[in-house]
Amino acid sequence: MAQRGLKGTISRITQEFRPRPARDPAWQLDVIDVPFSPFELPSSSTPQVSVIIPVHGKLPYTLACLRSIARHGARAPFEVIVVDDASPDDSATTLAQISGLRLLRNEQNLGFIGSCNAGAASAHGDYLLFLNNDTQVTPGWLDRLLDVFAENPQCGLTGSRLVYPDGRLQEAGGIVFSDASGWNYGRFEHPADPRFLYRRDADYISGASLMVDAALFRQLGGFDSRYAPAYYEDTDLAFAVRAAGRRVIYQPESLVIHFEGISSGTDPLAGVKRYQTINRGKFAQKWSQALADQPAPGTPAELAIHHGDRPHILIVDALMPEPARDSGSLRMFNILQLLQELGWRISFMADNRRASANEIALLGRAGAHTLCKPWTPPLAGWLRREGASLDAVMLCRHYVAQPHFDLVRRLAPTAKLLFDTVDLHFLREQRAAEHTNNTALARQATQTRQRELALIRASDVSFVVSPIEHALLTAELPDTQIELLSNVHDVYGCSNGFAARRDLVFVGGFGHPPNVDAVHWLAEEIYPLIHAQRPDIALHLIGDIPETARPALSHEGIHIHGRVEQLDPWMNGCRVSLAPLRYGAGVKGKVNMAMSHGLPVVGTPLAAEGMQLHDGENILLGDTAEAFAKAVLRLYDDELLWLRLSEAGLENVHRHFSFDAARETLQRVLPGKPGLHRPAF
Repeated sequence: MAQRGLKGTISRITQEFRPRPARDPAWQLDVIDVPFSPFELPSSSTPQVSVIIPVHGKLPYTLACLRSIARHGARAPFEVIVVDDASPDDSATTLAQISGLRLLRNEQNLGFIGSCNAGAASAHGDYLLFLNNDTQVTPGWLDRLLDVFAENPQCGLTGSRLVYPDGRLQEAGGIVFSDASGWNYGRFEHPADPRFLYRRDADYISGASLMVDAALFRQLGGFDSRYAPAYYEDTDLAFAVRAAGRRVIYQPESLVIHFEGISSGTDPLAGVKRYQTINRGKFAQKWSQALADQPAPGTPAELAIHHGDRPHILIVDALMPEPARDSGSLRMFNILQLLQELGWRISFMADNRRASANEIALLGRAGAHTLCKPWTPPLAGWLRREGASLDAVMLCRHYVAQPHFDLVRRLAPTAKLLFDTVDLHFLREQRAAEHTNNTALARQATQTRQRELALIRASDVSFVVSPIEHALLTAELPDTQIELLSNVHDVYGCSNGFAARRDLVFVGGFGHPPNVDAVHWLAEEIYPLIHAQRPDIALHLIGDIPETARPALSHEGIHIHGRVEQLDPWMNGCRVSLAPLRYGAGVKGKVNMAMSHGLPVVGTPLAAEGMQLHDGENILLGDTAEAFAKAVLRLYDDELLWLRLSEAGLENVHRHFSFDAARETLQRVLPGKPGLHRPAF
């Protein structure tokens, strides 16, 4: 009652009687008390990671932990070091029978801290993963922790999402209050709640599963012995890592089952557990200055985890982004990564509030909290609760932005309102109407134009992806702020040369009408001209193509692969990428993607529009089926031309569509706290 208050205590009682979450079958929880039988652990003479497990008795739990490591392994090379801290049982004798295990024995009891430091002194890995012996690991337990270091250069320490054996969440990173008390964020909650499924900085990471840069750990002197035998050493290490200018990041994709209390008990007045209270005082004295910046005791956990000055942005788009599905998704995901890099706290909602577990995990890697059913109320309810915390709101696409615009203005009054056009829909509809001579679509384009221009007038900033669209809107609406935020791509480089490649590739799904027209034109008119001269050249179609549409495209030499998880095999294996678009707007992700891999492109003039591309310099163009096929055949057999276009395409992406270009725009538009706004829409 003293810790939680009346409301918190009632909530905790409710949690205890709530049905337990169904446990993920992937956990494969080991039975603890089974007869011992020798087994083998993965091991490496040149490990990237040293897994250090201190033990003092509790042999059955240690064996179950090691069996889980043997079962799940890791892609990265690792070693397992068990430090037997003068166990009172036959731990040392039994563990010595496990091949691949490095067993260290303390002649006298050194406690948790002494044993961890002894293991670290003997470790060969670049990273140290301290793991309690009362844990069991799950698939990805180690590799996902390494991902954090690979993707966040400033990371010094990271740790796992911890769950109880009954399926409830135990910890999603720790909170430290200004009086040095701590709290396990998410304790007893559902582990699938998206609040706990995105990477973020944490005050501390539990030593039950904690990975640290080995060089940094040694530089800091290891776990501070003033906290011996145990407790607060992990919190102290996190504060020391930050003081050294590095980050402490919680990684939800590494999931570890923790039988809490097995190692040190649960009574705070008895055994090793009593040092939790003793060491809190030592910690408070050592870090008194840093603690002044921590949240006050009693601060609700949902506020405490976001303490500090990180600005908060809400993004609402039509669907959850899936980078393998379309270029708009890839652009959005890369924008999320840039916002995370720039220090923004990100909340993301799909307009239908639907999100799969994989989609939530993907956004979690970019540091975005997914707002979705059944965990989050509709947008109005969420804004009533969180609107005052928002510094910016990005509404994407006119048909998503329009119904929410006034709501955002009213419930997030201090937020800078950004309208991301994604591409100008009215321009695409207008061109489609002209291409098909469709008067109904022309009327629709006129209506869309009115809606989009009204939103642009009312927004603080509007984003477009193409210089053509930027020029059009700047001339039409000179008093508005229009910014170019184009496609965002990594520049992968050309991994295979001309001779190692063959065939043609088209990337584009049927969810985008211009792609439907393009692939039919390609399959029915362009490719037959190519195939007639060079039947050895195959065409690969990649993207969401319905089964009902495939018969019309299934000509000799055409291979329909549908949607694929990775484009790399085609980007690195095909010789020419095709973009036969006859209408549309914006910039073309299929062109950017190919060029980012050094894969030359043959396209139409419209496919090159607004992309700083010029025929014969960094792309080949054809506006008829005959001209297009001729350009493909020319490029396919001309190695010098191919090399020139490959290099020029890479340079084009680097200059106009790289992370650097997008970062510059975001920094200019989102420099800090928002200012004055335009009138409500």
